[in-house]
Amino acid sequence: MRGRMPKFIHSKMTITKFAWCIAWLFLLALPAGCNLLPGKEEKDNKTKLQELMKVPALPDLIREATVVQGLQPIQVVGVGVVNGLPSTGGPANPSQFRDELLEEMKRRDIKDPNHFLELDNTALVRIQATIPPGARRNDPVDLIVRAPNESVVSDLNDGWLLDTRLRQQRYLQNKIRKSEVMAIGTGPVLTRSSHTPGEDITLKTEGTILSGGRIQITRKLGLVLRPEYQHAKTSSALAAAINRRFFFFDGTTRRGIAKAKEDDFLEMETHPRYRNNIPRMMAVIQAISTAPESSATQTRLANLSDQLSDPATAADAALQLEAMGESAVPILINALSSTNPELRFYAAESLAYLDRTEAIEALEIAIRDTAAFRHPSLLALQGMDHQLAIDALKRLMNEVSIETRYGSFCAIRRQGVEGKSLLGGRALKSFYLYQIPSIAKPAVVVSLRESPEIVLFGDTGSLKIPQ
Repeated sequence: MRGRMPKFIHSKMTITKFAWCIAWLFLLALPAGCNLLPGKEEKDNKTKLQELMKVPALPDLIREATVVQGLQPIQVVGVGVVNGLPSTGGPANPSQFRDELLEEMKRRDIKDPNHFLELDNTALVRIQATIPPGARRNDPVDLIVRAPNESVVSDLNDGWLLDTRLRQQRYLQNKIRKSEVMAIGTGPVLTRSSHTPGEDITLKTEGTILSGGRIQITRKLGLVLRPEYQHAKTSSALAAAINRRFFFFDGTTRRGIAKAKEDDFLEMETHPRYRNNIPRMMAVIQAISTAPESSATQTRLANLSDQLSDPATAADAALQLEAMGESAVPILINALSSTNPELRFYAAESLAYLDRTEAIEALEIAIRDTAAFRHPSLLALQGMDHQLAIDALKRLMNEVSIETRYGSFCAIRRQGVEGKSLLGGRALKSFYLYQIPSIAKPAVVVSLRESPEIVLFGDTGSLKIPQ
């Protein structure tokens, strides 16, 4: 019967046996790990993957999705040698500080370091400095100098700190861990006994070196996304929102200050306008709306205008208006006419950071009349690149308050070489000397931080100042 199909008999018994065979094969396959049907575990994994791929909805403000990173100061320490003492130094007794210093001296190829530490014109000292948020490489920093108990020294006055490397130290896993070199310090020691009377012997073995350190790193600022917002697209969207508001020109290229480095982290550059007030910059960044300008912007402006008239909400409303930029200027200017000095201050502060000269008069009044507003108002004026701001600061140096006079002086001096030129300072051997015209009672201010300087306000008569 060639060429004919075989004939199958489809009896009920045959079908039943076939079904039992298939069932047995299915049961035998299960222990071997063969999953013939989609199970609960596979569905759960698919659900989790979908949840991970889902882009979170953006919040109204950036601060709802982020936490600021990098605003804490960093403490750095080191061990160094003060040299040039008039026989008031002495040997450094055995200690971990001496061992640490000897190791550092050997790395720098200093010959016979043990003999050097035994001289009576040298002294082993501990150095400490604080690196502020947003610090950049080569920024100056004050140094605190202390002679430990293991150092035989009676007076550090007239001494000079040799180059000292400072690092951050942490105690981890039962061992002291050190960072890279974060600052290098050197300079003349100003002991506490030079300006503080008393019999305490530590007055002569502790001191400062004003702006004696140079920072060797550039500190990073950033925003960490909260867990529920951690997604690459969310990170990029937040960076885009920040860069719409804050940018600068690198040559001919416009560049934003925010960069989405990870799905949970945004790195920030310091905007030039906020160089002297990093916390303010980060607060304004967090107050930025994630949505671009649209028809809803006017509604938001109206709501913030209402909040700006209420002392309970005015401070935050001013931050959000500052974060909106030029579109918020009319509302802030209108708030300057408020009868409440607190509301006027909040509006003027935000206008100053938007480089509006309308803020100057209100800030000048705040500095003169309200101690609580003095420091933030001086910071706001300090960053304004306008002659009217300089004129206001000069007028404030006629006030009775020494805090107001010297604070205004510092706001001008911190503008670098140009500021020092405006103040007419003279560079002497180890400090700057300034003679500032003032109709207020004469005063002499000696700086104990930031800059080695003596400032004479008004006619102080004939004073003998060592050169």
